[in-house]
Amino acid sequence: MPLQSLALIENWPVPTAAAGVVRADGTVLGTHGPAGHRFPLASVTKPLTAYAALVAYEEGAIDLDEPAGPPGATVRHLLAHTSGLAFDEHRVTSAPGERRLYSNAGFEQLGDHIAKAADIPFPEYVRQAVLAPLGMTATTLDGSPAKDGISTVTDLLRFAAELQQPRLLDPRTVAEAMTVQYPGTKGVLPGYGHQNPNDWGLGFEIRDRKSPHWTGAGSSPRTFGHFGQSGTFLWIDPVAGLACTALTDRAFGPWAVEAWPPFTDAVLTAARQAR
Repeated sequence: MPLQSLALIENWPVPTAAAGVVRADGTVLGTHGPAGHRFPLASVTKPLTAYAALVAYEEGAIDLDEPAGPPGATVRHLLAHTSGLAFDEHRVTSAPGERRLYSNAGFEQLGDHIAKAADIPFPEYVRQAVLAPLGMTATTLDGSPAKDGISTVTDLLRFAAELQQPRLLDPRTVAEAMTVQYPGTKGVLPGYGHQNPNDWGLGFEIRDRKSPHWTGAGSSPRTFGHFGQSGTFLWIDPVAGLACTALTDRAFGPWAVEAWPPFTDAVLTAARQAR
């Protein structure tokens, strides 16, 4: 049954918004807004890139602990934002594994690394490895592996179902991706300030006990996902057995900091009541 809580997006100060919820078994509980509208994902692109990297790992094209990016860094460092690369510049600011430096540049170097290993342009690799098998026909990667994806709520719900019950990857690989990499690492969560620790898996942010945070007060510490500067987010709460995505066409800002946590709490509450 549709979740009435999704209608809360109508109160958001955005021109266009769509949202949806899917259970671990792939059942879509509901959508609200234009679920087929294509929105720029911004950094919600990174989970798609990360999943493609994990496919490349399972195919034997790359190894998680092989050298990649700046000297001393590995594929794992790039995925976990611990390579030492700056946020949006291809320059090194710290030693690998020392700090959690959220880095678009790191994901761009990751895409280049996989493209060379697989001998195929990275956007095409993402399409063949992730998008086509999941039926995500409205999703494209038209530039940076860090931020230039475009997708719909309908497609991201397919991806969210895969994250909960993997078909493309061994569940053990996905479990590793949702496990904290380099525990205890400090860093800044963009938009929310310094976090100690600033926990991340392999391409996915892990909620843990972070405060403030873009998910809800009722979200479990195991919740993982990503949000984007284009006013987009995707979270998966394994304890609730639920995933939610919301896409908008207004840049992330104070409005999102205020609106997203109570929205998430309302979705979690409604989902529990719908069982």
